[in-house]
Amino acid sequence: MERNHDIVLFDGVCNLCNSAILFIIKRDRKDRFRFAPLDSDIGKELLSQHHMDSSKIDSIVLVSGDSAFAKADAALNIAKHLNHLWPILYVFKIVPSFISDKIYDFIARNRYKWFGKKESCMIPTPNLTSKFL
Repeated sequence: MERNHDIVLFDGVCNLCNSAILFIIKRDRKDRFRFAPLDSDIGKELLSQHHMDSSKIDSIVLVSGDSAFAKADAALNIAKHLNHLWPILYVFKIVPSFISDKIYDFIARNRYKWFGKKESCMIPTPNLTSKFL
């Protein structure tokens, strides 16, 4: 399993999530991140290793070293490592997680209604295949 990169687990059929993954890839100049769907074998294994209940995780998880982050915490930790001004968003870590996760959960609950859903997981283009586990 990939250990020299941070791993982003995502909902592979969610249009918003797939757009977010492409957004991260375009701004990941240091080639820090690798990606896998939550419901893939690797995704399930990583969730289990980090004692995260896969029935309660339905959007994004960041696995970085021995740590795993979910919801707003994952998004902010990802933003911290993107190029340009995106790391500025990390300042929102001062917002208590019970508040930031409520906002995150509201978006996550409505993501299929607002952005749609694919029939199956995204298939990366040949030039992006190396970024997916």
